[in-house]
Amino acid sequence: MSFPFRGLPPVRFPGPPPAACDVVVLGGGVIGVMTAWHLAERGVRVVVCEKGWIAAEQSGRNWGWVRQQGRDPAELPIMVESLALWKSLAPELGRDAAFRQTGVMYLARSDAEMQGFEDWMAHARAHGLDTRMLTAAGVQGHIRGQGGWIGGMLTPSDGRAEPWLAVPRLAQGAVTRGAVIVENCAVRALDIAGGRVAGVITEQGRIAASQVVVAGGAWSRLFLGAHGVKIPQLSVRASVALTGPLPEVCACNAGDRDIGLRRRADGRHVIAPRFRSDIFPGRDAVASLRAFLPTLRSDWRTTAIRPLAPRHFPDAWTTPRRWSPDGTSPFERLRILDPAPNMSDIAAVQDAFARAFPSLGRPRLTSAWAGMIDTMPDILPVIDRAALEGLVIATGMSGHGFGIGPGMGRVLADLVTGGTVGHDLTAFRLSRFGGGRIAPGPGP
Repeated sequence: MSFPFRGLPPVRFPGPPPAACDVVVLGGGVIGVMTAWHLAERGVRVVVCEKGWIAAEQSGRNWGWVRQQGRDPAELPIMVESLALWKSLAPELGRDAAFRQTGVMYLARSDAEMQGFEDWMAHARAHGLDTRMLTAAGVQGHIRGQGGWIGGMLTPSDGRAEPWLAVPRLAQGAVTRGAVIVENCAVRALDIAGGRVAGVITEQGRIAASQVVVAGGAWSRLFLGAHGVKIPQLSVRASVALTGPLPEVCACNAGDRDIGLRRRADGRHVIAPRFRSDIFPGRDAVASLRAFLPTLRSDWRTTAIRPLAPRHFPDAWTTPRRWSPDGTSPFERLRILDPAPNMSDIAAVQDAFARAFPSLGRPRLTSAWAGMIDTMPDILPVIDRAALEGLVIATGMSGHGFGIGPGMGRVLADLVTGGTVGHDLTAFRLSRFGGGRIAPGPGP
């Protein structure tokens, strides 16, 4: 596995799952883990079922940015809350994974980019953020580079954490608060009785529960589709690399149109193409094409269409869309979604780094990896109750889930329990896509 740690970690949460609980959460990424954390704090009996390992997919493969800056206005209030939660969580995570407020800086090479930053400043002001515009001289006060930047935008209160360390420790925190987490435990199907959720069928047996939260990332569409819930979700590959130790070039997380970078505590830098992604066309991608056409038209220079989705991927042509709850499901055939990185994109990032920091040159890489980002046509998640009573959907984080995870978990916990959500979730409703039809359940 081309991941920042050597091989897969041992199973930390072996189970077995209980026979019954109040809420089952599908997916051990940051959204599922933090939903369980907040539910457990309320005394709710919650079980997280993860088909593979906690944070082994996109929640552990992202850049590690925790940012308010540049957020969609619909997400921003939840992200402000999430930032406060990250600060409170830092002592529990440990020094090597802890959240640090080092800031996020966007860099511009054109007047059009600067205008885009200035337009977003209206949202920053509305929420009392410490975001500010930078001149070219102001940029040089924060980054030791020669990228031809004419200015930028900086939010000093934003930060970073090590995702592949932080999320498992958040999972342990959820368990400490009373949650049950079970790795290597795929949920094959919902158990539906009397027109509502009665539990789930896992590879380790049935768990009775009156509420189920689907936070399965790139696998959510496949699972929901088997139950007749249609969402126009597309999975795109994003590639990332880790350099050898380098002098600090920027104290904050920084990004321009070519590169995003974050310095780790050990002196290595996480680098990635800022606006490059790959699509592996499959049956669901083709079905969602109309919904995604506006986005694809605007991003056609940065989105590459690759060969068909590899075998056992959620959207592979050979992956079944129906299966028996008594047999092996697609979620067991591929425990970890581990796409190969796009090394051409990674090489372009190395070149961009060398142009921006000529005194350092082209950085040596110690590893490279990729993740599949679950994205929606409007780049906003689905956070909503489905038509089926007892089913809550939390998916389509569109690459923004790591930073917003603590706050989104709190929102979901209150959505599940009928508490005060505290934010307007209108923009996240499933009905915006006309979805929500329910079929009886998966068949052979």
